[in-house]
Amino acid sequence: MTNPLLTESYDYHLPDGLIATHPIHPREHARLLVYNRADRSITHARFDALLHFLPENCSILFNDTKVIKARLYGHKSSGGAIELLINRPLDAYTINVYIKGRVKEGTLLNFESNLTARVVALSDDGSRTVNFYLGESLIRFEELLPILDTIGHIPLPPYLGREDDSEDEREYQSVFAAHEGAVAAPTASLHFSDELFESVCASHPHAFVTLHVGSGTFKPVEATVITDHPMHSEYFEIRDSAQALIQGSAPLLCVGTTSTRTVEYHVRTQQIQGEANLFLHPGNPPQRVNHLLTNFHLPKSTLLMLVASFVGLEETHRIYQEAIDEQYRFFSYGDAMLIL
Repeated sequence: MTNPLLTESYDYHLPDGLIATHPIHPREHARLLVYNRADRSITHARFDALLHFLPENCSILFNDTKVIKARLYGHKSSGGAIELLINRPLDAYTINVYIKGRVKEGTLLNFESNLTARVVALSDDGSRTVNFYLGESLIRFEELLPILDTIGHIPLPPYLGREDDSEDEREYQSVFAAHEGAVAAPTASLHFSDELFESVCASHPHAFVTLHVGSGTFKPVEATVITDHPMHSEYFEIRDSAQALIQGSAPLLCVGTTSTRTVEYHVRTQQIQGEANLFLHPGNPPQRVNHLLTNFHLPKSTLLMLVASFVGLEETHRIYQEAIDEQYRFFSYGDAMLIL
């Protein structure tokens, strides 16, 4: 039997042609694989049939984070080109980033619109810490956001293998995105059109949590044993309406791995705001979330391990193999799976 604590147990072969490099139109025409844990059945449908499969009595939680234009292209004062990807703010003025191009402490990076960044620290994990300036003035993260909206680029995942375009500004964002701060989309949310979202909300109690997805969500698990993986942390907030549903007795459906981790972190810590770094896997299964709506995830990723925390490792492989056999589209712009 495959060992669910070994990272290699979460590997699988995906034909390159099944990686979705562009969104589908309309977005609710993505496919939907429905897995029922009660009888281990798999049903193939389309996402706009979601209401037909949702349990009547469940409450639903969405992640209302909004993706920012977190990728910047610029150059060092010495002239060398660099690419900077914002990961997350550490405080109002100090931002954790990833930089393509060699830098050291004190390096000054120049961008459009009189924006600069100074490298103030280099971290062992490959990330860098910077301060941003507009002209000579040190600026706060919230002051940076409107500048990013003008000169930044949508931070598409690296496995899409292409530059962002104007379509991504619309499609790599949920219709209910509200709070800026994510550098990756909560991808299960991308399948909802305005109409489908309104229909689901009209028929089920629902609320929103916020988890600003960081680029660590794409970080592969490199440890041999999954529990040795240093799980990334991301800022979260849970408002009163979401707390009420979490504390209620109705079964809970989370739209996405991000809202799932937020809820489960809250259940374990009772915190309603801060940094969540919960790692869900078969050895640490969910305690409160009953159902999951999610996409199909990268091999050896913490997201795939989260799926296995709901259905077990062997069933995860069976479901994924069927999705591959049925030519489902994988990853951020790909198709969806509902776990009942």
